[in-house]
Amino acid sequence: MKQRTLGGRLAVAEIGYGCFGLSGVYGAADDAQSIAVIRKAIELGVTMLDTADAYGPFHNEELVGRALKGIRDKVVLATKFGQVRKPDGSRTICGTPEYVREACDASLKRLGVDVIDLYYQHRVDKTVPIEDTVGAMAALVTAGKVRHLGLSEVGPATLRRAHKVHPITAVQSELSLWSRDDETDVLPACRELGVGYVAYSPLGRGFLTGKVTAPDAFEPQDVRRTMPRFDAGNLGHNVELARRIGELARAKGATPAQLALAWVLAKGRDIVPIPGTRREARLVENLKAAEVALSAAEVAQLEAAAPIGAVRGDRYGAWMMGTIDR
Repeated sequence: MKQRTLGGRLAVAEIGYGCFGLSGVYGAADDAQSIAVIRKAIELGVTMLDTADAYGPFHNEELVGRALKGIRDKVVLATKFGQVRKPDGSRTICGTPEYVREACDASLKRLGVDVIDLYYQHRVDKTVPIEDTVGAMAALVTAGKVRHLGLSEVGPATLRRAHKVHPITAVQSELSLWSRDDETDVLPACRELGVGYVAYSPLGRGFLTGKVTAPDAFEPQDVRRTMPRFDAGNLGHNVELARRIGELARAKGATPAQLALAWVLAKGRDIVPIPGTRREARLVENLKAAEVALSAAEVAQLEAAAPIGAVRGDRYGAWMMGTIDR
């Protein structure tokens, strides 16, 4: 695949791979199959893998570590800290310098690596000055444990403060044809500062594939059951958006997933989408989106079909929405 550069300093393939879905959040996943999909992604040219200590929790990093045995040098490895799972299943956000150091050491051990290529604060801890958190992250770079720093779901003001402490290589936030809010503020701030942008859930957690039509189609443990956009009161409205994208995809000779990913790629060479999947066939389909070229007129047509604010319902439930730095 072609390469893109995050933050002017970190070169990666133009489509990465998000590992979130390999830890049971969208239904049962088989570890052996997951490892095979990760290795297939690398074989097909993917160079950036994205995980986090909160995925599982811990299972995802351990799984990725197993998948990378003997091929660590082929990937840019990104992980995150900051969402702390309690024994009762609840979560808190922590960005204290002490926790930054502890979390990094624990991730290195689970991943089985000596250095993390891109280390994100998963959510901003609003009780700790961002300067303190990023200062501790910068110390990890000095110590040789981390190469590049990132922030996830961060607002423009916090990003500017963080970038003064240490260069931020990438911001990771949700961007897709059904999550376009970052186009109005976060993405312009990234470009002002020269920070790359990593788009998670570029397929709208599967919604933009056109295959999600009813909330009762999800397995009982599927996290989408907790997300307002997928509940019965909103999904009927939102399905119309997927239908329009499906029509445009057929006219283009692409699948809806490929068209949705091509739109993200067309938004700028400083953006790298990281779709995830548990299936090799879907992986191959997603990566072929890099071959779908969109004209300015086609981009405008897609954006008219899925305008900012058209989707009904929040991206997350109330607690998680409260963790987003906006």
